[in-house]
Amino acid sequence: MGIYLSTPKTEKFSQDGENENLRYGLSSMQGWRTSMEDAHAAYPDLDCSTSFFGVYDGHGGQTVSKFCAKYLHHQVVKHEAYSSGDIGTAVQKSFLRMDEMMCGQRGWRELTALGDKRDQFSGMMEGLIWSPKGGELKGQNDDWAVEEGPHSNYEGPTCGSTACVAIIRNNQLVVANSGDSRCVISRKGQAYNLSKDHKPDLEAEKERITKAGGFIHCGRVNGTLNLTRAIGDMELKKDKSLPPEKQILTANPDINAVELCEDDDFLVLACDGIWDCMSSQQLVDFVREQLKTETKLSAVCEKVFDRCLAPTSGGEGCDNMTMILVQFKTPPKSGPSTSEQPSPDRQSVSSDTKDKPGPI
Repeated sequence: MGIYLSTPKTEKFSQDGENENLRYGLSSMQGWRTSMEDAHAAYPDLDCSTSFFGVYDGHGGQTVSKFCAKYLHHQVVKHEAYSSGDIGTAVQKSFLRMDEMMCGQRGWRELTALGDKRDQFSGMMEGLIWSPKGGELKGQNDDWAVEEGPHSNYEGPTCGSTACVAIIRNNQLVVANSGDSRCVISRKGQAYNLSKDHKPDLEAEKERITKAGGFIHCGRVNGTLNLTRAIGDMELKKDKSLPPEKQILTANPDINAVELCEDDDFLVLACDGIWDCMSSQQLVDFVREQLKTETKLSAVCEKVFDRCLAPTSGGEGCDNMTMILVQFKTPPKSGPSTSEQPSPDRQSVSSDTKDKPGPI
């Protein structure tokens, strides 16, 4: 059956957590795909005042998505801009840093170790690897020393991953996105997109691709990828004369910073396996309806998967599915801005094209 299984794997890896300001639930499901290439990270207490949530949708393999789930939040915290309050810059630089870290002997070794686990675990056990535990944050040595070895000239992985993360500090929310995973907020029941799907039909993306010597064929970058930004995929980032932001494919994220208010119901991060089947507003409506009777947020995510899963293989509803649902417990507290200065590629919030437009 090609890239699909004869029957879908519907086992779900789910998790719930909370702190004094929010609670979250997440779930992931392999579905009809022959392997699970999604990963995710959830740290309600990244530090004493900050929460971090991220979804990573891999393509061509699972190693890059798992690498991001393991390391991206570490890079955000250790960047000097983070400690000064400029989370937008810290997360933007951390996206680009992922590509750098996956090159050379150290990068090759780390990716190989992550890839090996694919053959050792399956189903529910793999979920424990895809989502690093919160306790790992403080104990992990994050010094990325250069290593000498037979793969010192390794140019990085040919597979890749989207990355969509949400960082919450007091009443400030910073969303960074590269690829076609998506972050949506429900404000009084209205869905607002906090990220932009990076697809080949966007004029700004076409312009960058063609200027870098690439092309779009059959809706795909160089005839292969159906998205225009991603971490990894280093074969599309080889022009040494261009900065990372101007390569055919770039990991450079759009950064969006908004202020939370009492009207905000919940936040959703999900890979395109969900958005292929539901619009932003449809998902918000579905979640709101489920929350009337369901208190466990991960169970709501699981019901979304059941709603989206295709009855037969092929087409929409057959992709891996990952979703994080974040619900705000109390009105967001006032606090200092997360970003004193505009971040690179900062964008304004846009409502889903199928939904009622309006400012947030």
